[in-house]
Amino acid sequence: MRLFGTDGIRGKVNKHPITPEVALRVGMAAAIVLKKEHHGRNMVLIGKDTRLSGYMIESALTSGICSMGMNVTLVGPLPTPGIAFLTRALRIDAGVVISASHNPFYDNGIKFFSHEGFKLPDAIEMRIEELVRDDSLDRHRARGEAVGKAFRLDDATGRYIEYIKSSLKKGVTFEGIKVVVDCANGSAYKTTPWLLRELGADVISINDRPDGKNINEDCGSLHMEGMVRKVLETKADIGIAHDGDADRVLICDEKGRLVDGDQIMGMCAAEMHAAGSLNQGTVVATVMSNIGLELFLRKTGISLVRTKVGDRYVVEMMQEKGYNFGGEQSGHIIFLDHNTTGDGPITAVQVLNLMKAQDKPLSKLAARIKLFPQVLINVAVEKRQDIRSVPQIEKVIRDAEKTLCGKGRVLVRPSGTEPKIRVMLEGEDQKLINRLGKGIAKVIKEKMS
Repeated sequence: MRLFGTDGIRGKVNKHPITPEVALRVGMAAAIVLKKEHHGRNMVLIGKDTRLSGYMIESALTSGICSMGMNVTLVGPLPTPGIAFLTRALRIDAGVVISASHNPFYDNGIKFFSHEGFKLPDAIEMRIEELVRDDSLDRHRARGEAVGKAFRLDDATGRYIEYIKSSLKKGVTFEGIKVVVDCANGSAYKTTPWLLRELGADVISINDRPDGKNINEDCGSLHMEGMVRKVLETKADIGIAHDGDADRVLICDEKGRLVDGDQIMGMCAAEMHAAGSLNQGTVVATVMSNIGLELFLRKTGISLVRTKVGDRYVVEMMQEKGYNFGGEQSGHIIFLDHNTTGDGPITAVQVLNLMKAQDKPLSKLAARIKLFPQVLINVAVEKRQDIRSVPQIEKVIRDAEKTLCGKGRVLVRPSGTEPKIRVMLEGEDQKLINRLGKGIAKVIKEKMS
């Protein structure tokens, strides 16, 4: 069983692979690989979210890295994009984030960033994984004065905030804008409220009292009901909701209507295109992004390129082709001119900047991107086989596409993490796509179970 998935190592705490023993060996193996890569400082940066188990994993990783002769800089709770930024800015060999993102507190994870602030390539993750399993790992331990040290960086949050502010033109303020921020009791509990207050906004901060166990609990970007209520109750102009590690953001307008990642991308891309700052007039999104986004961008003269599901694939496409903007429907938005990964606080600032620059309420800005109704059905299967090898499944998909007649979309794909087939349809008629989706799911269940 592989350690690394599409977003690092993740699992339940004190169950393989999220145990102190495995974290220790991951730290040891990573130090060996990173020393060979060597980018100058012999240092690894470690940050985390607010989970109770973060202390345990942090200590084990630190011990493993130091035992191999590399040094560690600890920054404590900080958004994932803050770790990516600091790793790059401080010219550190690699960054590590201890987080399970939007998962409950009893899960945790470990993911790495390269010295450039991008997620480690699969090949390097595989070398780390091979060493973790290698019985000869212990022979690489440092001796005597070669053992590494651990340091603490006390102003990490302040440095990251100043960097985010530098993404705006000088003199921009958000005075007169009332903002509700749902921090998800996660790593942005200080960052985003502090940032927006410094920029002049009237900030109402909720779910900003982490206790190690309440991260993502009925709050944040997966549970936005409380934020919506607070926006309506306080007559705020916008609500902003992070997930536990704040690499994503979802928002609601002044009327309490949700605005997802596709609408955020549409608004921001149109503004960037008008300003001449959208590289090659192109946005990168995944196959899950709504066809409504694609149609809006096309009308605006912008191309849309799609990738597999996962923000790492969006970033890889951007790097490969020289694009500078993209993201996911779930709220991972990547402004590659500013950061190397999805960045919730930067996205929040850019949306507020758009509202200020156009002097329009968020409801009007978001209404330009008319999303099509969507249905998503997860079908549990026993057989792991190529869908295209089953003629009956291929036929029912083709029939659904003919029924939609170019005014919708059918996407059927295997889950990357579970024994499930994901069936997604979009179209103008919710009842029609529900019926077609159920028909496809029924045939998959019959032929793959």
